[in-house]
Amino acid sequence: MGAFTVYWLMMGATAPFIGRLVDRYGPMKLIAIGAFITGLGFGLLSFIHNLWHFYVGWIIIGVGMTGMGPIPSTAAVSNWFQKRRGTALGIMSTGIGAGGVIMAPLLGNYFIPDLGWRMSFLVITLIVWLLIPLVVFAIRMKPADIGVNSDGSQTPEAVVEAKASPLVPEGLTLKMALATSAFWLINVSYLSNGFSQVGVVQNQVPYLGDIGFPVAIAAGALGGVSFGSLVSKLFFGWLCDRIQPKYAWCLALVFTFTSIVVFMNVRPASPLALIWLYAIFMGLASGGWLPTMSMVTSTTFGLAYYGTIFGMVNLAYYIGLAAGPLMAGYMYDIMGTYQGAFIIFLVLTAVAMPAILAVRRPKLP
Repeated sequence: MGAFTVYWLMMGATAPFIGRLVDRYGPMKLIAIGAFITGLGFGLLSFIHNLWHFYVGWIIIGVGMTGMGPIPSTAAVSNWFQKRRGTALGIMSTGIGAGGVIMAPLLGNYFIPDLGWRMSFLVITLIVWLLIPLVVFAIRMKPADIGVNSDGSQTPEAVVEAKASPLVPEGLTLKMALATSAFWLINVSYLSNGFSQVGVVQNQVPYLGDIGFPVAIAAGALGGVSFGSLVSKLFFGWLCDRIQPKYAWCLALVFTFTSIVVFMNVRPASPLALIWLYAIFMGLASGGWLPTMSMVTSTTFGLAYYGTIFGMVNLAYYIGLAAGPLMAGYMYDIMGTYQGAFIIFLVLTAVAMPAILAVRRPKLP
């Protein structure tokens, strides 16, 4: 857990810097460099012999994953799609869930038992590095880079127009965004959610085991949350095209709030249906963050400096991810129960809802 905390903190610390580089150089170079650094980190993990080697490996992976993660990928998608941007972001973000669904069984059932954990890390390195040529040849920052309009229109008129006068995105600079209440309300909402939601998810298996449920049931609930997250990313992306993104995010927060209430009421004699009810609501909630965060950022502040501003929002979110699970574990050590932590998570989720609803779009220059 300490290594994962360092990982999230590194992603948060480097997010604003990566966002600025995306605005300046485009996503293709950043994703390629990030993939190289991520693969290097996994490769180094195969050679560890001391605990500090383990931490260093995850620090490197955190830097690399920021470079190849949500900031450059959402920047590219947001520039390419206008009409159905939310749906496109939802489809793109399913890769996060799908990667876990595919890779976790492969690692646990085949790679590690057959090859050992050291060789498995090297296999992951090769898989990540295979992305680099795909990125270099496939990704472009803007439609005008290949002579088409947004949403991929390739009619002769569209191609001529795109080449003659490519669209210049509008939007606030980071300095201008920092002066708005909308920026701080968005950060409060996503930081509170990251702290609370991941704090519950990362401690759900220990909690269920602590009150007497078998590990298989606890792990099954975690799998249910992961699968629900995969589906809900598509749903929330689709929803952002039909209602204001802030309302879509508020719905995700309602799901989070409901899931925590259900989870707090799970007892040793509770039916399994109650655990799966929690898993359904938490799964629906956990898929909402990336499509809505990207859409809230782009629709509120524009696309001109999207990477820089989105990087700052990611910083707040990742701080929450890093702090929530540790706080819950610390409170358990002191109090012998998770109930106090769950109450804090519930309160913060309740704070996140009015915060996002209070966001008003500032005037763009």
